[in-house]
Amino acid sequence: MITEIAPTGRRSGRHRTGPGADAAPAVTVAFQTLIWTGAAAVLALWWADTPSVVGPVGWFTGAGRITGLLAGYACAVLVILMARVPLLDRTLGTDRLARWHAAAGRHTVGLMLAHVVLIIEGYALTVRTDPFTESARVVLHYPDMLAATAALLLLLLTAVVSARAARRRLSHETWYHLHLLTYAAVFLGFGHQIGNGADLGRPTVGAAWYALYGAAAALIVWFRLLVPLRLYRRHRPRVAEVRPEAPGVVSVLVTGERLAELAVRPGQFFRWRFLAPGLWWTASPYSVSAVPDGRGLRITVKAVGGHSAALAALRPGTRVWAEGPYGALTGDRAAGRPALLLAAGVGITPLRTLFETLPGDPVLVHWARRPEELVLRHEIDAIAAWRGARAYYSVTRPEGHRLPLDARTLHELVPDLARRVCYLCGPPGWTAAAEAALRAAGVPARRIHHESFAF
Repeated sequence: MITEIAPTGRRSGRHRTGPGADAAPAVTVAFQTLIWTGAAAVLALWWADTPSVVGPVGWFTGAGRITGLLAGYACAVLVILMARVPLLDRTLGTDRLARWHAAAGRHTVGLMLAHVVLIIEGYALTVRTDPFTESARVVLHYPDMLAATAALLLLLLTAVVSARAARRRLSHETWYHLHLLTYAAVFLGFGHQIGNGADLGRPTVGAAWYALYGAAAALIVWFRLLVPLRLYRRHRPRVAEVRPEAPGVVSVLVTGERLAELAVRPGQFFRWRFLAPGLWWTASPYSVSAVPDGRGLRITVKAVGGHSAALAALRPGTRVWAEGPYGALTGDRAAGRPALLLAAGVGITPLRTLFETLPGDPVLVHWARRPEELVLRHEIDAIAAWRGARAYYSVTRPEGHRLPLDARTLHELVPDLARRVCYLCGPPGWTAAAEAALRAAGVPARRIHHESFAF
Protein backbone atom coordinates (compact mmCIF):
# COMPACT_ATOMS: atom_id res chain seq x y z
CA MET A 1 0.00 0.00 0.00
CA ILE A 2 1.88 3.02 -1.30
CA THR A 3 -0.54 5.89 -1.32
CA GLU A 4 -0.36 9.63 -1.67
CA ILE A 5 -2.71 12.35 -0.56
CA ALA A 6 -2.60 14.78 -3.45
CA PRO A 7 -2.84 18.56 -3.04
CA THR A 8 -6.40 19.86 -3.02
CA GLY A 9 -5.72 23.47 -2.18
CA ARG A 10 -3.06 25.32 -0.28
CA ARG A 11 -3.20 26.98 3.07
CA SER A 12 -0.21 27.65 5.22
CA GLY A 13 -0.14 26.05 8.67
CA ARG A 14 0.21 27.95 11.88
CA HIS A 15 3.79 28.67 12.74
CA ARG A 16 5.47 30.55 15.51
CA THR A 17 9.01 31.64 14.88
CA GLY A 18 11.60 31.54 17.59
CA PRO A 19 15.29 31.89 18.25
CA GLY A 20 16.21 28.21 18.13
CA ALA A 21 17.60 27.91 14.60
CA ASP A 22 19.83 30.97 14.92
CA ALA A 23 20.72 30.47 18.59
CA ALA A 24 21.70 26.78 18.46
CA PRO A 25 25.18 27.17 16.88
CA ALA A 26 26.02 30.13 19.11
CA VAL A 27 24.83 28.34 22.25
CA THR A 28 26.74 25.21 21.25
CA VAL A 29 30.00 27.11 20.79
CA ALA A 30 29.51 29.15 23.96
CA PHE A 31 28.68 26.11 26.09
CA GLN A 32 31.53 23.98 24.76
CA THR A 33 33.94 26.89 25.19
CA LEU A 34 32.81 27.26 28.80
CA ILE A 35 33.37 23.55 29.49
CA TRP A 36 36.84 23.48 27.93
CA THR A 37 37.81 26.73 29.65
CA GLY A 38 36.95 25.09 32.95
CA ALA A 39 39.12 22.08 32.10
CA ALA A 40 41.97 24.41 31.18
CA ALA A 41 41.57 26.20 34.51
CA VAL A 42 41.85 22.86 36.30
CA LEU A 43 45.11 22.11 34.49
CA ALA A 44 46.36 25.60 35.29
CA LEU A 45 45.61 24.93 38.96
CA TRP A 46 47.88 21.88 38.93
CA TRP A 47 50.56 23.78 37.04
CA ALA A 48 50.56 26.64 39.54
CA ASP A 49 50.82 24.24 42.50
CA THR A 50 53.61 22.11 41.00
CA PRO A 51 57.02 23.79 40.98
CA SER A 52 58.77 20.77 39.44
CA VAL A 53 58.32 17.11 38.52
CA VAL A 54 61.29 14.95 39.43
CA GLY A 55 61.77 11.23 38.87
CA PRO A 56 59.22 8.42 38.49
CA VAL A 57 57.50 9.31 41.76
CA GLY A 58 56.90 12.86 40.58
CA TRP A 59 55.62 11.76 37.19
CA PHE A 60 53.21 9.17 38.60
CA THR A 61 51.84 11.35 41.39
CA GLY A 62 51.67 14.41 39.13
CA ALA A 63 49.72 12.53 36.48
CA GLY A 64 47.52 11.10 39.24
CA ARG A 65 46.73 14.58 40.52
CA ILE A 66 45.89 15.82 37.02
CA THR A 67 43.55 12.94 36.26
CA GLY A 68 41.95 13.25 39.68
CA LEU A 69 41.29 16.97 39.25
CA LEU A 70 39.88 16.45 35.74
CA ALA A 71 37.70 13.57 36.96
CA GLY A 72 36.30 15.73 39.77
CA TYR A 73 35.58 18.55 37.34
CA ALA A 74 34.00 16.13 34.86
CA CYS A 75 31.63 14.81 37.55
CA ALA A 76 30.15 18.29 37.96
CA VAL A 77 29.85 18.67 34.18
CA LEU A 78 28.07 15.29 33.99
CA VAL A 79 25.40 16.52 36.39
CA ILE A 80 24.97 19.88 34.64
CA LEU A 81 24.53 18.23 31.23
CA MET A 82 21.46 16.35 32.43
CA ALA A 83 19.98 19.05 34.66
CA ARG A 84 17.41 19.81 31.90
CA VAL A 85 18.23 23.50 31.71
CA PRO A 86 15.62 24.92 29.29
CA LEU A 87 18.05 27.17 27.38
CA LEU A 88 20.30 24.21 26.59
CA ASP A 89 17.51 21.71 26.00
CA ARG A 90 15.53 23.86 23.57
CA THR A 91 18.52 25.03 21.54
CA LEU A 92 20.94 22.09 21.58
CA GLY A 93 18.35 19.31 21.89
CA THR A 94 17.88 16.69 24.56
CA ASP A 95 19.53 13.89 22.60
CA ARG A 96 22.66 15.95 21.88
CA LEU A 97 23.00 16.72 25.56
CA ALA A 98 22.49 13.01 26.30
CA ARG A 99 25.23 12.05 23.83
CA TRP A 100 27.59 14.56 25.42
CA HIS A 101 26.64 13.20 28.83
CA ALA A 102 27.37 9.63 27.71
CA ALA A 103 30.74 10.59 26.20
CA ALA A 104 31.65 12.62 29.28
CA GLY A 105 30.68 9.66 31.46
CA ARG A 106 33.05 7.34 29.62
CA HIS A 107 35.88 9.85 29.90
CA THR A 108 35.14 10.41 33.58
CA VAL A 109 35.36 6.71 34.39
CA GLY A 110 38.60 6.49 32.40
CA LEU A 111 40.07 9.46 34.26
CA MET A 112 39.08 7.97 37.62
CA LEU A 113 40.67 4.62 36.84
CA ALA A 114 43.82 6.35 35.61
CA HIS A 115 43.87 8.47 38.77
CA VAL A 116 43.68 5.39 40.99
CA VAL A 117 46.39 3.49 39.14
CA LEU A 118 48.77 6.44 38.85
CA ILE A 119 48.41 7.65 42.44
CA ILE A 120 48.76 4.16 43.92
CA GLU A 121 51.86 3.48 41.83
CA GLY A 122 53.38 6.82 42.85
CA TYR A 123 52.67 6.20 46.52
CA ALA A 124 53.99 2.64 46.28
CA LEU A 125 57.28 3.89 44.79
CA THR A 126 57.54 6.48 47.55
CA VAL A 127 57.27 3.97 50.42
CA ARG A 128 58.93 1.13 48.45
CA THR A 129 56.08 -1.35 48.58
CA ASP A 130 53.91 -3.14 46.03
CA PRO A 131 50.74 -1.53 44.56
CA PHE A 132 48.38 -4.05 46.19
CA THR A 133 49.67 -3.44 49.70
CA GLU A 134 49.62 0.30 49.09
CA SER A 135 46.04 0.12 47.77
CA ALA A 136 44.86 -1.55 50.97
CA ARG A 137 46.70 0.99 53.12
CA VAL A 138 45.26 3.97 51.24
CA VAL A 139 41.69 2.68 51.21
CA LEU A 140 41.65 1.66 54.87
CA HIS A 141 43.63 4.49 56.46
CA TYR A 142 43.21 7.64 54.37
CA PRO A 143 40.23 9.90 55.22
CA ASP A 144 37.14 9.56 52.99
CA MET A 145 38.76 6.78 50.94
CA LEU A 146 36.05 4.22 51.69
CA ALA A 147 33.48 6.70 50.34
CA ALA A 148 35.67 7.38 47.31
CA THR A 149 35.97 3.65 46.63
CA ALA A 150 32.20 3.29 46.83
CA ALA A 151 31.85 6.23 44.41
CA LEU A 152 34.17 4.56 41.91
CA LEU A 153 32.31 1.25 42.15
CA LEU A 154 28.96 3.00 41.61
CA LEU A 155 30.27 4.82 38.55
CA LEU A 156 31.66 1.56 37.16
CA LEU A 157 28.25 -0.07 37.68
CA THR A 158 26.57 2.85 35.88
CA ALA A 159 29.05 2.52 33.01
CA VAL A 160 28.33 -1.21 32.71
CA VAL A 161 24.54 -0.84 32.61
CA SER A 162 24.88 2.04 30.12
CA ALA A 163 26.90 -0.02 27.66
CA ARG A 164 24.99 -0.77 24.47
CA ALA A 165 24.89 -4.54 25.03
CA ALA A 166 23.51 -4.10 28.55
CA ARG A 167 21.00 -1.42 27.53
CA ARG A 168 19.41 -3.81 25.04
CA ARG A 169 18.72 -6.27 27.86
CA LEU A 170 17.36 -3.79 30.38
CA SER A 171 14.02 -2.04 30.43
CA HIS A 172 14.11 1.75 30.30
CA GLU A 173 12.78 1.86 33.86
CA THR A 174 15.49 -0.43 35.25
CA TRP A 175 18.26 1.44 33.46
CA TYR A 176 16.86 4.79 34.59
CA HIS A 177 16.83 3.89 38.27
CA LEU A 178 20.29 2.32 38.16
CA HIS A 179 21.55 5.44 36.39
CA LEU A 180 20.41 7.55 39.33
CA LEU A 181 23.30 6.00 41.27
CA THR A 182 25.47 8.58 39.48
CA TYR A 183 24.21 11.19 41.92
CA ALA A 184 25.21 9.05 44.89
CA ALA A 185 28.66 8.51 43.35
CA VAL A 186 29.19 12.24 42.82
CA PHE A 187 28.11 12.97 46.40
CA LEU A 188 30.43 10.31 47.86
CA GLY A 189 33.36 11.41 45.72
CA PHE A 190 33.07 15.08 46.62
CA GLY A 191 34.19 14.55 50.23
CA HIS A 192 37.27 12.69 49.01
CA GLN A 193 38.18 15.55 46.66
CA ILE A 194 37.94 18.17 49.41
CA GLY A 195 39.58 16.02 52.08
CA ASN A 196 42.49 14.66 50.04
CA GLY A 197 42.86 17.06 47.12
CA ALA A 198 46.12 18.89 47.77
CA ASP A 199 45.33 21.37 44.98
CA LEU A 200 42.01 22.33 46.60
CA GLY A 201 43.51 23.33 49.94
CA ARG A 202 43.70 27.05 49.23
CA PRO A 203 40.55 28.89 50.44
CA THR A 204 39.79 30.54 47.10
CA VAL A 205 40.22 27.32 45.15
CA GLY A 206 38.17 25.33 47.65
CA ALA A 207 35.43 27.97 47.52
CA ALA A 208 35.40 27.78 43.71
CA TRP A 209 35.10 23.99 43.87
CA TYR A 210 32.22 24.25 46.33
CA ALA A 211 30.58 26.81 44.04
CA LEU A 212 30.90 24.51 41.01
CA TYR A 213 29.30 21.57 42.78
CA GLY A 214 26.77 23.82 44.49
CA ALA A 215 25.69 25.21 41.11
CA ALA A 216 25.31 21.70 39.69
CA ALA A 217 23.23 20.62 42.69
CA ALA A 218 21.09 23.76 42.48
CA LEU A 219 20.34 23.17 38.79
CA ILE A 220 19.25 19.60 39.51
CA VAL A 221 17.03 20.58 42.42
CA TRP A 222 15.47 23.51 40.57
CA PHE A 223 14.84 22.06 37.11
CA ARG A 224 14.25 18.42 37.99
CA LEU A 225 12.30 18.83 41.22
CA LEU A 226 10.97 22.32 41.96
CA VAL A 227 9.92 23.29 38.42
CA PRO A 228 7.97 20.02 37.88
CA LEU A 229 6.44 20.44 41.34
CA ARG A 230 5.28 23.92 40.37
CA LEU A 231 3.83 22.55 37.13
CA TYR A 232 1.97 19.86 39.04
CA ARG A 233 0.51 22.25 41.60
CA ARG A 234 -0.31 25.08 39.21
CA HIS A 235 -1.69 23.12 36.24
CA ARG A 236 -3.08 20.04 38.02
CA PRO A 237 -2.74 17.71 35.01
CA ARG A 238 -4.92 14.61 34.96
CA VAL A 239 -5.93 11.92 32.50
CA ALA A 240 -9.15 12.83 30.68
CA GLU A 241 -9.40 10.00 28.13
CA VAL A 242 -7.60 6.91 26.84
CA ARG A 243 -8.41 6.01 23.25
CA PRO A 244 -7.19 3.02 21.17
CA GLU A 245 -5.48 4.06 17.93
CA ALA A 246 -4.05 0.82 16.52
CA PRO A 247 -3.12 -2.66 17.79
CA GLY A 248 -1.06 -2.03 20.93
CA VAL A 249 -1.24 1.76 20.52
CA VAL A 250 -3.32 4.19 22.60
CA SER A 251 -3.66 7.94 22.84
CA VAL A 252 -3.85 9.52 26.29
CA LEU A 253 -5.44 12.95 26.61
CA VAL A 254 -4.24 14.97 29.59
CA THR A 255 -6.14 18.06 30.67
CA GLY A 256 -5.47 20.62 33.38
CA GLU A 257 -5.59 24.27 34.29
CA ARG A 258 -3.93 27.12 32.36
CA LEU A 259 -2.06 24.71 30.09
CA ALA A 260 -1.48 27.45 27.52
CA GLU A 261 1.09 28.91 29.92
CA LEU A 262 3.35 25.91 29.21
CA ALA A 263 3.97 27.24 25.67
CA VAL A 264 4.39 23.74 24.26
CA ARG A 265 5.83 23.68 20.73
CA PRO A 266 4.84 21.11 18.09
CA GLY A 267 7.56 18.43 18.11
CA GLN A 268 8.35 18.69 21.82
CA PHE A 269 7.87 16.07 24.53
CA PHE A 270 7.34 15.71 28.26
CA ARG A 271 8.52 13.13 30.74
CA TRP A 272 5.28 11.68 32.07
CA ARG A 273 4.77 10.07 35.44
CA PHE A 274 1.25 8.72 35.91
CA LEU A 275 0.35 8.55 39.59
CA ALA A 276 -1.33 5.16 39.42
CA PRO A 277 -0.37 1.81 41.00
CA GLY A 278 2.62 0.33 39.18
CA LEU A 279 3.29 3.50 37.18
CA TRP A 280 4.11 6.28 39.65
CA TRP A 281 7.73 5.20 40.21
CA THR A 282 9.04 5.96 36.72
CA ALA A 283 8.87 8.83 34.23
CA SER A 284 8.91 8.08 30.51
CA PRO A 285 9.43 10.49 27.59
CA TYR A 286 6.51 10.73 25.14
CA SER A 287 6.01 13.34 22.43
CA VAL A 288 2.90 15.44 22.19
CA SER A 289 0.96 13.93 19.25
CA ALA A 290 -1.57 16.74 18.65
CA VAL A 291 -1.01 20.45 18.28
CA PRO A 292 -1.43 21.95 21.79
CA ASP A 293 -4.59 24.03 22.05
CA GLY A 294 -4.20 25.29 25.62
CA ARG A 295 -6.92 22.94 26.90
CA GLY A 296 -5.24 19.53 26.70
CA LEU A 297 -2.11 17.63 25.74
CA ARG A 298 -2.23 14.33 23.90
CA ILE A 299 0.38 11.60 23.70
CA THR A 300 0.22 8.46 21.58
CA VAL A 301 2.08 5.45 22.97
CA LYS A 302 2.93 2.01 21.63
CA ALA A 303 3.13 -0.90 24.07
CA VAL A 304 6.79 -1.95 23.95
CA GLY A 305 7.19 -2.85 27.61
CA GLY A 306 5.28 -3.28 30.85
CA HIS A 307 5.10 0.43 31.62
CA SER A 308 3.89 1.61 28.20
CA ALA A 309 1.44 -1.32 27.93
CA ALA A 310 -0.11 -0.36 31.27
CA LEU A 311 -1.14 3.06 29.95
CA ALA A 312 -4.10 1.44 28.17
CA ALA A 313 -5.63 0.74 31.59
CA LEU A 314 -5.31 4.30 32.92
CA ARG A 315 -8.51 5.63 34.44
CA PRO A 316 -9.84 9.15 33.74
CA GLY A 317 -8.96 11.41 36.63
CA THR A 318 -5.53 9.85 37.26
CA ARG A 319 -3.13 12.55 38.37
CA VAL A 320 -0.08 13.19 36.21
CA TRP A 321 3.38 14.48 37.12
CA ALA A 322 4.86 15.99 33.95
CA GLU A 323 8.31 17.45 33.31
CA GLY A 324 8.76 19.68 30.29
CA PRO A 325 8.28 20.69 27.61
CA TYR A 326 11.64 19.47 26.29
CA GLY A 327 13.22 19.02 22.91
CA ALA A 328 14.49 21.05 19.96
CA LEU A 329 12.73 19.10 17.18
CA THR A 330 10.55 22.12 16.44
CA GLY A 331 9.70 24.39 13.54
CA ASP A 332 12.70 26.58 14.36
CA ARG A 333 14.91 23.94 12.75
CA ALA A 334 13.27 24.56 9.37
CA ALA A 335 14.59 28.14 9.28
CA GLY A 336 12.09 29.04 6.55
CA ARG A 337 12.83 26.05 4.29
CA PRO A 338 10.20 23.55 3.15
CA ALA A 339 10.33 20.31 5.13
CA LEU A 340 10.49 16.57 4.51
CA LEU A 341 9.21 14.49 7.42
CA LEU A 342 10.24 10.82 7.62
CA ALA A 343 8.66 8.62 10.29
CA ALA A 344 8.65 4.95 11.20
CA GLY A 345 5.97 3.33 13.35
CA VAL A 346 4.89 5.36 16.36
CA GLY A 347 7.67 7.83 15.53
CA ILE A 348 4.93 9.62 13.61
CA THR A 349 3.75 11.33 16.83
CA PRO A 350 5.96 14.47 16.88
CA LEU A 351 6.02 14.69 13.08
CA ARG A 352 2.22 14.68 12.91
CA THR A 353 2.19 18.01 14.80
CA LEU A 354 4.93 19.43 12.58
CA PHE A 355 3.06 18.29 9.45
CA GLU A 356 0.14 20.40 10.59
CA THR A 357 2.07 23.52 11.58
CA LEU A 358 5.18 23.89 9.41
CA PRO A 359 4.75 26.57 6.75
CA GLY A 360 4.98 25.94 3.00
CA ASP A 361 4.42 22.51 1.47
CA PRO A 362 5.73 19.83 3.85
CA VAL A 363 5.99 16.26 2.58
CA LEU A 364 5.54 13.32 4.97
CA VAL A 365 6.50 9.67 4.44
CA HIS A 366 5.43 7.08 7.01
CA TRP A 367 6.84 3.52 7.13
CA ALA A 368 5.15 0.68 9.04
CA ARG A 369 5.01 -3.10 8.92
CA ARG A 370 1.28 -3.44 8.25
CA PRO A 371 -1.50 -1.03 7.22
CA GLU A 372 -3.12 -1.15 10.66
CA GLU A 373 0.15 0.11 12.19
CA LEU A 374 0.00 3.40 10.29
CA VAL A 375 -0.82 5.22 13.50
CA LEU A 376 -2.88 8.44 13.20
CA ARG A 377 -3.27 7.96 9.44
CA HIS A 378 -6.79 9.37 9.42
CA GLU A 379 -5.48 12.59 10.96
CA ILE A 380 -2.53 12.77 8.57
CA ASP A 381 -4.91 12.34 5.62
CA ALA A 382 -7.16 15.11 6.90
CA ILE A 383 -4.22 17.48 7.41
CA ALA A 384 -2.84 16.71 3.94
CA ALA A 385 -6.22 17.37 2.32
CA TRP A 386 -6.74 20.57 4.30
CA ARG A 387 -3.28 21.93 3.61
CA GLY A 388 -2.79 20.64 0.08
CA ALA A 389 0.31 18.77 1.27
CA ARG A 390 1.61 15.35 0.31
CA ALA A 391 1.64 12.26 2.52
CA TYR A 392 3.02 8.88 1.45
CA TYR A 393 2.64 5.54 3.23
CA SER A 394 4.70 2.38 2.97
CA VAL A 395 4.07 -1.04 4.52
CA THR A 396 6.14 -4.19 4.47
CA ARG A 397 3.15 -6.52 4.26
CA PRO A 398 1.32 -7.26 2.06
CA GLU A 399 4.25 -7.50 -0.33
CA GLY A 400 4.57 -5.00 -3.12
CA HIS A 401 3.59 -2.02 -1.00
CA ARG A 402 6.94 -1.04 0.43
CA LEU A 403 8.99 2.05 -0.33
CA PRO A 404 12.75 1.41 -0.21
CA LEU A 405 14.55 3.74 2.16
CA ASP A 406 17.23 4.93 -0.24
CA ALA A 407 18.37 8.05 -2.07
CA ARG A 408 16.72 7.15 -5.37
CA THR A 409 13.29 6.66 -3.81
CA LEU A 410 13.54 9.88 -1.84
CA HIS A 411 14.44 11.81 -4.99
CA GLU A 412 11.51 10.27 -6.84
CA LEU A 413 9.08 11.21 -4.09
CA VAL A 414 10.56 14.65 -3.45
CA PRO A 415 12.28 16.05 -6.55
CA ASP A 416 13.21 19.26 -4.71
CA LEU A 417 14.84 17.33 -1.85
CA ALA A 418 18.04 19.37 -2.11
CA ARG A 419 16.32 22.51 -0.82
CA ARG A 420 14.42 20.89 2.05
CA VAL A 421 15.14 20.50 5.72
CA CYS A 422 14.51 16.96 6.98
CA TYR A 423 13.00 15.73 10.24
CA LEU A 424 13.32 12.07 11.30
CA CYS A 425 11.66 10.08 14.05
CA GLY A 426 11.70 6.32 14.51
CA PRO A 427 13.68 3.45 16.05
CA PRO A 428 17.46 4.00 16.25
CA GLY A 429 18.35 1.54 13.47
CA TRP A 430 15.76 2.99 11.11
CA THR A 431 16.84 6.55 11.95
CA ALA A 432 20.45 5.73 11.10
CA ALA A 433 19.37 4.21 7.78
CA ALA A 434 17.18 7.23 6.97
CA GLU A 435 19.99 9.63 7.77
CA ALA A 436 22.37 7.65 5.55
CA ALA A 437 19.84 7.71 2.68
CA LEU A 438 19.42 11.47 3.00
CA ARG A 439 23.18 12.04 3.04
CA ALA A 440 23.52 9.86 -0.05
CA ALA A 441 20.82 11.98 -1.68
CA GLY A 442 22.92 15.09 -1.10
CA VAL A 443 21.22 16.55 1.97
CA PRO A 444 23.86 18.12 4.24
CA ALA A 445 24.01 16.93 7.84
CA ARG A 446 23.13 20.39 9.16
CA ARG A 447 19.66 20.05 7.58
CA ILE A 448 18.87 16.61 9.05
CA HIS A 449 17.23 16.77 12.47
CA HIS A 450 16.12 14.04 14.83
CA GLU A 451 15.91 13.38 18.53
CA SER A 452 16.26 10.06 20.27
CA PHE A 453 14.70 9.04 23.57
CA ALA A 454 17.41 6.41 24.13
CA PHE A 455 18.75 8.09 27.26
